[in-house]
Amino acid sequence: MSTERSELKVARWYFGGIASAMAASCTHPLDLLKVHLQTSFTGGQGGQTVTTVQPTLVTTTVSIVRNQGVIALYNGLTACLLRQLTYSTTRFAVYEVIKQKLVTIDPNDPKSIPNMPFYQKVLAAAFSGAVGGLVGTPADMVNVRMQNDIKLPLDKRRNYAHAFDGLLQVYKHEGVSRLFNGATSATSRAALITIGQISMYDQFKYMMMKYAPQVFEDNLTTHFTASFLAGACATTMTQPLDVIKTRMMNAPPGVYRGIGHCASTVISELGPLGFFKGYVPAFVRLGPQTVLTFIFFEQLRIRFGKSR
Repeated sequence: MSTERSELKVARWYFGGIASAMAASCTHPLDLLKVHLQTSFTGGQGGQTVTTVQPTLVTTTVSIVRNQGVIALYNGLTACLLRQLTYSTTRFAVYEVIKQKLVTIDPNDPKSIPNMPFYQKVLAAAFSGAVGGLVGTPADMVNVRMQNDIKLPLDKRRNYAHAFDGLLQVYKHEGVSRLFNGATSATSRAALITIGQISMYDQFKYMMMKYAPQVFEDNLTTHFTASFLAGACATTMTQPLDVIKTRMMNAPPGVYRGIGHCASTVISELGPLGFFKGYVPAFVRLGPQTVLTFIFFEQLRIRFGKSR
């Protein structure tokens, strides 16, 4: 398919959610390992497991597989998929609607690439991410809890059967407000990650196709390269808030008074580098997830998108 022809196809509003769910199905074990590393620390505050040796990606993986089996790496998959179908569908849908309203193309230039100013991409991504983060908070909280359940003592496990059971149990026993626990940090993180992923992906893709058209067209090579760079940007931008969000969602009621208290706790226990705890598995997860998401997204757009 030629560059001109594929570039004239635009995504349907739900393509982002489908692509994100497909990617999350592949990268879920890495997301689970990231959560385990972020919620482990020395000390016993908040009912967390006391550890004397800081776990690594390898030791955490070996421990889970040895004690729970390989299938435990997919613990919380239903909540993960529900999160993508709420959070990612919303943020991609809002961004694409805004983009299709603002993007311009020169009808007199057959090689013109659809584009909008970078600042508009950033603002659109920030708004889209914030809306998506709020919508996806309940599923995100259940996702974190289900992933972290296997490291808790048997008598303290929540044992949600699936994502919808988790939502129902939280609603029945903790109230509807608890479903949005950590919404502030989740929304802020979602805004940042959407800037890092979607707006940076659009920008990298545009720059490569504009300034190196002999090498980059609207094809798999361009989609892979742009999404890999976007994944690196997104991981670096969001890791501190991701650590705070994970801790607040997993903590029992009353442990943290707010984002500031959670942040100060991280600093006192682990120092400033504690905000980047789990960075390697976060990048290992977010990098492939970003790449797969945009590859799936672009294939859906090219093959099933609507004409511009």
